[in-house]
Amino acid sequence: MARPKSDDKRNAILAAATRVIVTQGLSAPTAVIAREAGVANGSLFTYFETKTELFNQLYLDLKIGMGSAVLEGLPAGGELREQFFHIWSNWMRWAVSNPEKRRALAQLGVSDEITLESRAAGHKAMAGLRDLLERGRAHGSLREASMGFVLAIMNSLAEATMDFMVQDPANADKHCKIGFDALWRVFG
Repeated sequence: MARPKSDDKRNAILAAATRVIVTQGLSAPTAVIAREAGVANGSLFTYFETKTELFNQLYLDLKIGMGSAVLEGLPAGGELREQFFHIWSNWMRWAVSNPEKRRALAQLGVSDEITLESRAAGHKAMAGLRDLLERGRAHGSLREASMGFVLAIMNSLAEATMDFMVQDPANADKHCKIGFDALWRVFG
C-alpha cells in the first residue's frame, strides 16, 4: 500500500520550486528543486508526475494565493474607486511582501509550459478583480478596449509601481497611491 502524500512535502516542493525558478529559471533541473525542498528526486515525482505538472500546480498555487490576498477585506458595498484602491493596495503589498513569488509567477506567466486549463483556473481565482475591471471599463475611456488590453495596461502600471515600491521602500505608500491615481485616470 502506498504511503499517503504529505501536504508538508508538497508545500516544501512548491516553495523550493519558487526559489529555484527565481535563481535559475524554468530550465533548472528537478533534482535541484528536490534538493532545495529536502526530498529525494523520486519523491518530487510522487507529488508531481512531470516538471510541467509541477509548474502548472505552482502557477495555480501562486495565482490563488495572490488572488486571495488581493480580494481580502474587499468592502462589498463600497464605491467603485474605493474598491479598486483596496484591491490595488492589497496587490502591491502582496508583491512587495512576496518578491520571490512575484518573480516566479512572472516567469511562469510567460511560459509555454502553463496550460490553457491552468491559465483559465488562474483567471478564475482573480474573478473578483475581473468583475471590478468590467465595471470600471464600462463607463470610462476603455469601454471599447478588449479586456486583454485593459489587463495589459493595468499590469504594466502595477509592475512599475511595485518596482518603485521595492526600490524606494521609504516612499512605498506614496508610490502605491501615485500608481493607483494613474490607473484610475486611465479608466476615467
